Amino acid sequence: MDGDIRQRLVYGDHNALAEVYDSHGATVYAVALCVTGDAAVASEITVNAFVRLWDRPLTFDLSQASLQCWLAMTAHRLAVQWLRQNDPAPGERVAAERPVALAALPDLTRQAIELAYFDGRTYQQIAVELGIPAGTAKARLRAGLRELAAAL
Repeated sequence: MDGDIRQRLVYGDHNALAEVYDSHGATVYAVALCVTGDAAVASEITVNAFVRLWDRPLTFDLSQASLQCWLAMTAHRLAVQWLRQNDPAPGERVAAERPVALAALPDLTRQAIELAYFDGRTYQQIAVELGIPAGTAKARLRAGLRELAAAL
């Protein structure tokens, strides 16, 4: 399905973009909100992630990740970039409270999400740090993103 969507985006199919947004918009927003802690900024980042997909659909490579994962990682990168540009002294920043949706996740899933999206770890690094197989780390990340999207 992701390959079909990608091909439709390459050909400029606006309906394909709408389908992707309907399917993955909440996840992208949840990632941006978790990183920035700001709803307005998260909305802007969500838009920018989908604009990036629309402008350059060939940057999404199915052999590397699912479309949902690619969008979540794009949102994460954009959110981190926003933090770097708008927070000149991150070491002095008071840690923002994690959104309620994140706190509601099961501990093991929440740990994986926090390591990936707050600490910038890959799923392989998460697996090593948590002492679990890489596939399990990947599954926890996917499950966590789905639960966050459903909660938001």
